[in-house]
Amino acid sequence: MKCYIKDYPRPQFVRKDWQSLNGEWDFVFDDKNEGKMKKYFLDFPKVNKICVPFTYETKLSGIEDESIHYIVWYNRKIKISKEQLYNQKLILNFEGSDYKTKVWINGNYVGEHIGGYSRFSFDIENYITEGDNDITVRVEDSLSKNQPRGKQRYKKESWKCWYIQSTGIWKTVWIECLSKQYLKSVKNIPNIDKVQLEVETNLSEDDIEHENYYFEAEISFKGQILNKQKKKIYSPYQKIEMHIMDEKIEHSIQKWSMNHPNLYDICYKLYCNNEVIDIVYSYFGIREISIKGNQIFLNEKQLYLKLILDQGYWKDSHLTPPNEESIIKDIEGALAFGYNGIRKHQKIEDERFLYWCDVKGVLVWSEMANCYEFNDNALQNFTNEWINVVKQNYNHPSIITWVPINESWGVPEVSEAKKQQDFINSLYYLTKAIDDTRPVVSNDGWEHTISDIITIHDYKQDDVLLYQEYNDENKSVLQNLKAYNGKHKLFAKGYQYEGQPVIMSEYGGIAINSNEGWGYGKQVKDEKEFIDRFVKLTKVIKDIPYLSGYCYTQLTDVQQEVNGLMNAERNYKIQPDIINKINEMKIKR
Repeated sequence: MKCYIKDYPRPQFVRKDWQSLNGEWDFVFDDKNEGKMKKYFLDFPKVNKICVPFTYETKLSGIEDESIHYIVWYNRKIKISKEQLYNQKLILNFEGSDYKTKVWINGNYVGEHIGGYSRFSFDIENYITEGDNDITVRVEDSLSKNQPRGKQRYKKESWKCWYIQSTGIWKTVWIECLSKQYLKSVKNIPNIDKVQLEVETNLSEDDIEHENYYFEAEISFKGQILNKQKKKIYSPYQKIEMHIMDEKIEHSIQKWSMNHPNLYDICYKLYCNNEVIDIVYSYFGIREISIKGNQIFLNEKQLYLKLILDQGYWKDSHLTPPNEESIIKDIEGALAFGYNGIRKHQKIEDERFLYWCDVKGVLVWSEMANCYEFNDNALQNFTNEWINVVKQNYNHPSIITWVPINESWGVPEVSEAKKQQDFINSLYYLTKAIDDTRPVVSNDGWEHTISDIITIHDYKQDDVLLYQEYNDENKSVLQNLKAYNGKHKLFAKGYQYEGQPVIMSEYGGIAINSNEGWGYGKQVKDEKEFIDRFVKLTKVIKDIPYLSGYCYTQLTDVQQEVNGLMNAERNYKIQPDIINKINEMKIKR
């Protein structure tokens, strides 16, 4: 897209005046919690160096200490020019820091953010001076099951599919120079039928009535300007409707799809008294996800999902992509295997991942990292962050489904407890209130309450048993079905199947014989046995007439879990064309 800048942290909201703060920072553990008392923000102890944005647990951080440290501190100097200070705001951005992050500038406390997966920013204009400036960051993490942690372990040792924790800054840190008034965010809502784009603005200041502010949007496609519209702004939050193309221009709507991931460039400008004070470059896609009966449709065409589960871990950097090329390589690997989408599991990925899925036409199921206990604290922590995540990633056309909860994690008694059912349902309706354009799977895998799609997790390794379980044209099996481990029913008490689409959203997990690590079921001894089992399991699922798709576990090995189609170094265990042919097998309907 025209807005693309390599390594830019927010590729759907691009300004040209920015500076990455990734790289070497001073770093110290604070196991005795004495940093605030000793005022590290005034006199930082020079103990270690760390390479941001990699957490201290990783090799690429330069430290590689996998033990638990609940409090860590960062410090570095930045140089600010006179031009940067003149009539401008300086915004310090964090794409991700886990979990409680406090920031000081030149010894002055700036603010705090709670949450490990949503991005956040601080206005540091009043704390910065010309020349050298000091940034100090304190991050407090824990093994608490009350905070959204996803697949990060909550014990001191890793086990099964829970991995080494990620503490502190794990995504890009950067600053940008903005005008006194600027665009904080923009929500794009395309309307295919009306050929319109509804734009919701979010400006930085509440008091705008004393000046004449205008918002302008210019839409183009492959270099051709289609429409430009300028309107007066009366409120920081304002809806503006505009036609995607001027009526004088000949242009048929180019919808976004897997085979044709068409995207429109859009440029936003903010004016004050006829002077341009902010310019943001972006893009959007026009597509419609809908459900009719028990089928899913993309742009009115029936959609069969062939997803692969991806946990987004790398050997030397854990949750943090080593670089942008590594993100692209994983996406292209999924495509080479013949999958049309990625279920990003228990992680809110680097936004560059969503950009490249938008560009390459890859469908995404976006799933939140879960808590593991149910109480008021966990509810608040989870809900606050989930709201931010949905709002922040709303504009990406590749996202076709929201998944707040997986396998009843954080709601362990949801099958019987109405209070936990109410929470699950509240997440469903809350997500719909923010975004009514996408399906919501409120609890993926089992114990469904209200859900647009019914999902099943079944890791049986015997294709005959799998076929016998689900070969039921009347789908009566869905009413009494229990999960593969026999502990969970498909529906929570008081809920039943109501004709929704059904997806086998986890299956397989086949591991080739390994002295270390585990997979689901008995490990196969070699590639030939792997292919034989993979073919049989996948064919059975394709032959179940009421299924609208599947998700195979998984794309890569992750630490002790060795059931990936690629190993942790991203070497193919099975050649992609072999898996591709199996995924392309015709569906028997």
